[in-house]
Amino acid sequence: MTVSKKKLSKKKSHNKKADWYVYILECSDKTLYTGITNNLEKRLEQHNNGQEAAKYTRARRPVKCVYQEIQANRSEATKREMAIKQLKRAEKIKLIKLM
Repeated sequence: MTVSKKKLSKKKSHNKKADWYVYILECSDKTLYTGITNNLEKRLEQHNNGQEAAKYTRARRPVKCVYQEIQANRSEATKREMAIKQLKRAEKIKLIKLM
């Protein structure tokens, strides 16, 4: 599978809750975690400090966001998340560098 050089949608919404983000985190052990959220700042805080963090990231704190893209709705974000999760690590790193 190759990484597409397709431009990311920069479509802005007046309602911040309407935007969904697909994100990649780099964990303290240099592994990558991919997820979705409609509030990236809050979700990153949860990954680093909260009990609501994914089990995977709780054991690998601190984490930092190394990639993000906006999707129009949860369905599109979920589809994109699954596509990214199927990429090999090297392909994810290429995607991160494109940002």
